[in-house]
Amino acid sequence: MTDKPVDEMTFEDAMRALEEVVGKLERGDVPLEDSIALYERGAALKKRCEAKLKEAEEKVAAITLDGEGTPTGVTPVDGL
Repeated sequence: MTDKPVDEMTFEDAMRALEEVVGKLERGDVPLEDSIALYERGAALKKRCEAKLKEAEEKVAAITLDGEGTPTGVTPVDGL
């Protein structure tokens, strides 16, 4: 598992790390204290993935299409 801060991860990195955390927790062979730390990291990774997905959805929604469905530009989205 990477020690990279969650808030610096790409969506893909966060998903891979989250899958790793889930796999370890599902095996059930992790000591309680480690399980708690893994759960906390998993929650942070889930939140990061959700934020990156929302960001992508906002960018896609901001694309302006002409009458024929061709992208004509991108409308800025607040906060991006």
